[in-house]
Amino acid sequence: MFLLQVRASTERSDGFGTIAASQKTTSHGTQFDAGTLNCAGAFPADFVVFKLRVGTTIQEESMKHTIETGTWDPVWESIFRSKGWGKYPPEHIVRFIARSFPSAKNRSGIRLLEIGCGPGANVWFMAREGFSVCGVDGSTTAIDQAKQRLASEGLAADLRVGDYGQLPWPDSSFDGVIENVSLYCNPSAAIERALSEVHRVLRPGTPFLSSFFSDQTWGYGEGTMIERDGFVDLREGPLAGAGFCLFLNRGRVQELFHIFKDVAVERVSRTMNDEQHLVEQLVITCRKEAS
Repeated sequence: MFLLQVRASTERSDGFGTIAASQKTTSHGTQFDAGTLNCAGAFPADFVVFKLRVGTTIQEESMKHTIETGTWDPVWESIFRSKGWGKYPPEHIVRFIARSFPSAKNRSGIRLLEIGCGPGANVWFMAREGFSVCGVDGSTTAIDQAKQRLASEGLAADLRVGDYGQLPWPDSSFDGVIENVSLYCNPSAAIERALSEVHRVLRPGTPFLSSFFSDQTWGYGEGTMIERDGFVDLREGPLAGAGFCLFLNRGRVQELFHIFKDVAVERVSRTMNDEQHLVEQLVITCRKEAS
């Protein structure tokens, strides 16, 4: 499969992607010879993404003239429907919450947000600890699962289906935000929009935790690269079949998180298949600047 980025005008070469003159229009739509496509680069705001096989025909009406700006890959809806998910938070989330709010006496007055909350393992933990919790995810299935779990234990949280590139809360709404290997499913331009939204909804001086798979993780480079360190159609590793994946290294962290203060990176890793393969996460902590 090839990932093709096109504008309403389907012929350009400006460093973001090239569509060669092998395009042709038939009675069935517009056809591209995928062998001529160069799809490296970033995702400008008016690009639309298509997956093509060689000789695939795209119906004209499917060639949208506006960007699909969401930070949500529909592949995750089918993943959440078909697979069980972790019920408990990872250690770095527990440690972050404990260290960020060590002496809070009235936890219900502390508002925490998770973006990309999935079926709610971290939301469950934070609600159980007495915090006022909100969460957002693009998957209706995941949000339904999270709500059911909370309800079964008499817990509550404000959980919404939505796009974390356009958060539905006002400025300076939260005392902390977390994100655990969710942003990595997006191209860098969408990640930057989401990080800008996180920065907006954080209160001044408050913390944010994010985590990404590093470029040392099994599967890196084993697919079609469509932007720097970003791949689709990974053929192996724990992220195979999970849509787009952006892997980070420490230098790239500084680029993406430049709007935050006190950016620090730690590594969490495990092995798979009797230590034959490494899975490594970069755990990033930072904070919004104080007023």
